[in-house]
Amino acid sequence: MRNRAVEGCAIVQLKVGNHGTRTDFRKSLHVPDFRSVASPLSVWYSSPVPTPERIEKVSRVLSHRQSDLRVVLEGVTIAHNASAVIRTCDAAGILHLDLISPNPDLVRFNEAISTRADKWLEIGVHPTPAACLGSLKKAGFEIVATHLQKDAVPYTDVDFARPVALVFGSESEGISADALAFADKIVRIPMLGMVQSLNLSVSVAVILYEALRQRAAKGYLEKARLPAEEFERLKKTWLGQGEEP
Repeated sequence: MRNRAVEGCAIVQLKVGNHGTRTDFRKSLHVPDFRSVASPLSVWYSSPVPTPERIEKVSRVLSHRQSDLRVVLEGVTIAHNASAVIRTCDAAGILHLDLISPNPDLVRFNEAISTRADKWLEIGVHPTPAACLGSLKKAGFEIVATHLQKDAVPYTDVDFARPVALVFGSESEGISADALAFADKIVRIPMLGMVQSLNLSVSVAVILYEALRQRAAKGYLEKARLPAEEFERLKKTWLGQGEEP
């Protein structure tokens, strides 16, 4: 079983393609791993040996992953929105994406939009805000929620060089009161037009790239920040030499 920064969460890998959705939930959901049950009709394929260029790219991308900057989505079930956020997270160096959803079966990703970026993220699904945000608080993360309330501060006022979990709600409902109760800070993106909010993936991108700017200024992108053991585990997984991603 893999080690996780947050105990008690279920790990999910969702892959959408021509053969439908395959879901792998573990840990707190206590779902058996049926991959260990062999079928007489199973066909096994060996993975191609990664090229030196591929190995270098995987190592370079992993060296930029920010394990102490997480994105949390609450109640986002629209495939287009969730998939666009996944792509944004990968581009901005995010490793951990947490989904708060009481019904994991409702979570779907659109491969055409995500461009299979879910393969490069560690995705956790949690049944309630308390199960997710409570554990993150105990792990030392500052909970920063996005909301339009009047006392929200500009997102540029946040120190993103610290361990931070950014919480976003759905475009229609926003963040629930239960999730807001865990927030250490509530932030907003200034809106100068007639509309009151941006598209979800755009909001995530705006704030993540401010965090990335701050972290680059601190030298966080100059060397790998993942623990050596975690770095090697992910490297093997991404290269197809370890546990299936």
